[in-house]
Amino acid sequence: MDAQRIRGRTAARLLATAALATVLLATLLAGCTGELRQAPPGVLVVSVEQHSSWIRNFNPLTTAAAVRWPTLAGVYEPLYVFNSVKSEFVPWLAVEHEWRENNLVLRIRTRQGVRWSDGEPFSARDVYFTFELMRENPALDRRGSWNFLEDVRLVDENTVDFRFERLYVPGFGEIAAQLIVPEHIWKDIEDPVAYPNQNPVATGPFTEVRLFRNQVYELGRNPHYWQEGKPAVEALRFPAYPSNDRANLALVFDEVDWAGNFVPAIDRVFVARSPETHDYWFPLTGSTIFLYVNTTRPPFDDVRVRKAFSLAVDRDLLVDVALYRYSRPADATALSDAFVSWKDPLAVAEGTWVDYDVERANELLDEAGYEWGEEGFRLDEDGEPLSFEVLTVSGWSDWVRGAQVISRGFEEIGVEASVRTYDFGAWFQRVQEGDFDLSLGWSYEGPTPYTFYRWLMSSKTVEPVGEIAPGNWHRFASARADSVFDAFEGETDLEGQMRLAARLQRIFVEEAPAIPLYPNPSWAEFNTGRFVGFPTEDDPYADPSPNKFDRGECLLVLTTLRPRE
Repeated sequence: MDAQRIRGRTAARLLATAALATVLLATLLAGCTGELRQAPPGVLVVSVEQHSSWIRNFNPLTTAAAVRWPTLAGVYEPLYVFNSVKSEFVPWLAVEHEWRENNLVLRIRTRQGVRWSDGEPFSARDVYFTFELMRENPALDRRGSWNFLEDVRLVDENTVDFRFERLYVPGFGEIAAQLIVPEHIWKDIEDPVAYPNQNPVATGPFTEVRLFRNQVYELGRNPHYWQEGKPAVEALRFPAYPSNDRANLALVFDEVDWAGNFVPAIDRVFVARSPETHDYWFPLTGSTIFLYVNTTRPPFDDVRVRKAFSLAVDRDLLVDVALYRYSRPADATALSDAFVSWKDPLAVAEGTWVDYDVERANELLDEAGYEWGEEGFRLDEDGEPLSFEVLTVSGWSDWVRGAQVISRGFEEIGVEASVRTYDFGAWFQRVQEGDFDLSLGWSYEGPTPYTFYRWLMSSKTVEPVGEIAPGNWHRFASARADSVFDAFEGETDLEGQMRLAARLQRIFVEEAPAIPLYPNPSWAEFNTGRFVGFPTEDDPYADPSPNKFDRGECLLVLTTLRPRE
């Protein structure tokens, strides 16, 4: 059977599967009746995490997956919020900064008049303490600040100096995004790494644990919040939904006000049910979704194999079946629309290994020495069929369907690939520790492409297999890219940064450290029946998704929302 016929049969099976899933969802919607668990007035219901039950953990410094979402998005706050839509830093707990001593010292001045939720005053002393705490406990330094910092000094009650051990201009973005904890609470904690922080004291808009049960919890307003009259929302409620489908049912039937979920056929399933109040905005400014290949394991240490596997992925089919065309196939730079002005046309043109081309893929595998066996699969160096697992998260229906498209496409190049799903926590631990063959995963973003590519191919981000890696789960190091990263770290001129970013794109295209699939939509669905003020395409004041929490952007939304009058 030739490749075109295989592709056609694969497409037909997958489209039928997707159609059946849509029918089942519609059937559930049509048959779902009864009293809905709608929250009281003033309580915003959010769906962003999917768990069967909640663990009470509000530690903002931990790298564990167990920490609850609002910890990073509404309980604790950073020095600056990065607005990815406007590409600007918004002063938050800090009000201004300046570079000194030839850009080796960053001076930050903190906001006056801020109080912790227990009424104690916030000051630069808390900022100094937080960074010292991370120096003493490297497991808490999730942004890697002490990889470039030499010292932090408290100048006065409103001023902190950060001395860099080397010229590192991108370090501002990591320092700006750091969540700050109160010295008067955390100085007495014996083990801050394992501390669950069940009753947080913080500066954010929502700090009061009003209710915490296995299936639902609520956070009330900070009684001492520093922005007068905010938040207008009285409390946040988080029901536990074990799967994306269950979360979507709650969204469609008005149990949820704000969600960051994948919703199939959203115009028909969600918007059409209540066009006046059901809305969404999916800008392609989220992370890029990759198929990560573990480069510490053969055959993925061979660039020809990585490119061959990429050529076997039918991205057009993938975005049709898995994403209902909410996105588009990635180009070989892997950059999303958040970096459209940074894209290098030459790198895009040269990145033909993201095309769907089974013939070229087979040629590369032939060249790499992987011969066909009698049973229709290619053989490894031990004469065994090439067989791998594609890891993904159970309940993430778009990822699961995407993994199915990918695994079936590998049949055409003589590779057996099975899809293996895990609960989020188990999946995240495996990819962080490098315990996988192939896995779907997201990328890490920053104000410039520097951060994006650093976590894809910098030797400084590679951790030994078995140890937790915040990013670069595929353990790839590029000596060529390292020299460009070094140059970028000292470049303050935008044009100079763009030239260096172009070089990084070309290196990525040549070395193919990971396989980009599609720019991930920034998923955001909202119900304006009870609350208004969500970002929209007509009012793009911030990214609309609750998933944009890593640099504080959710705070822009939470402090803007208000009850519908």
